[in-house]
Amino acid sequence: MDNKKGGLFALASIPLIMTLGNSMLIPILPQIARELHISSFQVSMLITVYAVVAILLIPIAGYLSDKYGRRVIIIPSLIIAGIGGGVSGAASWIGDGMTVYWIILAGRFLQGIGAAGAFPIVIPLVGDMFDDDDEVSQGLGLIETSNTFGKVLSPILGALLGAWIWYIPFLAIPVLCLISLLLVLFLVKEPKEKGKVKSLKEFMNSVKGVFKEKGRWLYAIFAIGCICMFLLFGVLFYLSEQLEMKHGLKGVVKGLVLAIPLAALCLSSYITGKKMGKNKNLMKWCGVVGLVMSTAALFGIGFFNNIYFVIACLVVCGAGIGIVLPSSDALITEGIDKELRGTITSIYSSMRFIGVSLGPPVISLLIPAGHMTLFFVFAGVSLIAVILLLLMVKPESGKGKDGGVVAKTPKPIHQT
Repeated sequence: MDNKKGGLFALASIPLIMTLGNSMLIPILPQIARELHISSFQVSMLITVYAVVAILLIPIAGYLSDKYGRRVIIIPSLIIAGIGGGVSGAASWIGDGMTVYWIILAGRFLQGIGAAGAFPIVIPLVGDMFDDDDEVSQGLGLIETSNTFGKVLSPILGALLGAWIWYIPFLAIPVLCLISLLLVLFLVKEPKEKGKVKSLKEFMNSVKGVFKEKGRWLYAIFAIGCICMFLLFGVLFYLSEQLEMKHGLKGVVKGLVLAIPLAALCLSSYITGKKMGKNKNLMKWCGVVGLVMSTAALFGIGFFNNIYFVIACLVVCGAGIGIVLPSSDALITEGIDKELRGTITSIYSSMRFIGVSLGPPVISLLIPAGHMTLFFVFAGVSLIAVILLLLMVKPESGKGKDGGVVAKTPKPIHQT
């Protein structure tokens, strides 16, 4: 294994482990609610507080990574994420009643701090490591595939560990973070060149310049990333509750069912990253196709509430989101210069975390409105993403205020 391949393998462990650390909780949220005697909305906050903290800190981590280097941010972030998981896992030994809930939330808060400086910084580092556009696209496809594979594995592993003792999934997080930390320490060699952002004032002016020139398509990609994660985590939260409450599926069986649409997401993400190359028009139209698939599937679920039909539609929805994510990653990576790539891609990651944080609580609030209303709302949100991608991202139109992504790739650039 050469240095770059070894480094890419180590970096791919970070999204896998960060995803496991969050998504492992999805299948056991109803179990946690029963153990702690809390409401569906309160338990959904275990996902939301993690994401909200990450949202606020990711842009800061991106700026620091541009200024001081990627590894300098990633390594302590993995340590903090592991400590956060340990605090949540130890909560039931430290307190009782609602105190346990608040200690778990505190641990999730710490975990969110760690997450802010881990996965979001991986994307620009992949861009820094490779000079060839095809290698960057394939590297990003592998990172996104690792992320989605974590989502496939997490419901099964979470359900398996939760069936043993409900807080074991939290205690697994420090172990996973330690594995990733060791891989990064020994295998990742960061390119020597550091970003040219020297001061906060210069940084702010540079970011303003990027958004003034490329804001139209950047805002659209940010919104699409947010919407994809909103749909994914909202639907997973809904499916987890329905499988247990309506259909009596628990433990590993429930985890396996939750993994079905996620497996479709993982496979489509891998294929898209492999085939996309550096064709920005193809990136855009892959995204359009994926979002249309997602929209149609969600509308379909709204009409029919048969569990087999719902799962089949969620497979289509998952595959669609799996096409969109690496396409969006590549568009934003190839459109931003290296000096600000960490910052801009970190803002994009923040938007994705906003989607993660909104999905479960919005679903919990919409469930009383009925199955059809819930899924029509989600399908409508997905349709908004289709319109944004069609109207605001125009790779063929060149750069500048018209909102296009540069059709001809500038020489050395790469990213998240």
